[in-house]
Amino acid sequence: MHNSASGQCLCGEVRFEVAGAFENFFLCHCSRCRKDSGSAHSANLFSSTAQLIWLSREDAITTLQLPDTDHVKNFCARCGSAVLYVLTKHGVLVVPAGALDSSITNKPNGHICCASRAEWDTDLESLVRINGLPG
Repeated sequence: MHNSASGQCLCGEVRFEVAGAFENFFLCHCSRCRKDSGSAHSANLFSSTAQLIWLSREDAITTLQLPDTDHVKNFCARCGSAVLYVLTKHGVLVVPAGALDSSITNKPNGHICCASRAEWDTDLESLVRINGLPG
């Protein structure tokens, strides 16, 4: 991705823009990311060069840093949605793909931490696809 992408939390309190390119896009299946997302994996974009621009309510972000790990989660204190953060130790901006409102051209580079994936996370491509809620 070049140029910029914008995003926000679910309630719209926290809004941001990312100016620059994402170098990587990974789907992480580790137990921490599964707990963060409440799903099979997290979907995060990474950039070592992009600039972060806060558009509103940076002060509404709560940060959880798990002790003795690199695992960080920034989230809106009002709605709990995951928002981006800077992994300072590595100098990398980490952006949850689901927090972006802009379309991006990046496709995931791959699945990571697959040894930790949930036991039910297999053969998901074979499941029926429904364009709305089941009914």
